Amino acid sequence: MMELFDSHCHVDEPKFDNDRDDALARMLERGVTRYAVIGSDMASSRHAADFAACHPGCYAAVGIHPHEAKTMKDGDLDLLAQWLREDKVVALGEIGLDYYYDLSPREVQMAVCEQQMELAWQLNVPVAYHVRDAHQDMIDLMKRHKGKLTGGIIHCFSGSWEIAKEYLKMGYYISFAGPVTFKKAPKLQEAAINVPRERLLIETDSPYLAPEPVRGRRNEPGNVYYVAEKIAALRGETIEEVAAYTTRNAMDVYRIKE
Repeated sequence: MMELFDSHCHVDEPKFDNDRDDALARMLERGVTRYAVIGSDMASSRHAADFAACHPGCYAAVGIHPHEAKTMKDGDLDLLAQWLREDKVVALGEIGLDYYYDLSPREVQMAVCEQQMELAWQLNVPVAYHVRDAHQDMIDLMKRHKGKLTGGIIHCFSGSWEIAKEYLKMGYYISFAGPVTFKKAPKLQEAAINVPRERLLIETDSPYLAPEPVRGRRNEPGNVYYVAEKIAALRGETIEEVAAYTTRNAMDVYRIKE
């Protein structure tokens, strides 16, 4: 049976409270047997870790999103370090830079991101990065820490193939979400065609960014099928091939042994 791994979602969020079990059942019907729930602040990170602990096939990442960088308090890094030692917590994230919304001052985003990168180095854990309209600053930050990078994912990649190559040179995986299926996404689709299969991941980022043909609705993990389908069409591969190597890649980057 074809198995898919949604490498980044938020199915533990309140938007799924009324029908989460149904969404998870639909996910399994589509062949999505593994998925990662991702924290964005301290509360959601703790919730993601607890959710993963009691759901088969689910893993968690914990971290402070750039939107929430201004909320970081003394002691938060110590707590994140504790949580990162739990069995099903597999990454630090999502962290990074977001200059599209600028919900935290850019200098604060940069400082909080850098502190969390340092934590990842201390614990030797992979990182899930959120980067929007800030690729050059993120690449520059990574290059400053090149000797300490622990690998990870550029989640919901939004750049060009030229930008993707910079992340690939530093050892990162590139993850594609719903936008790669959109009709007006030529640069993103060019990147999806060219990223080596051993570095390519798929995700939903649900409940956000629903792919075609369910665009405009609440997204859910089962819709990663449509992302895999589009990637397969773009690359001239079968969906079974895409499912196999993206699942293997997600297991590798998250260091999941089972």
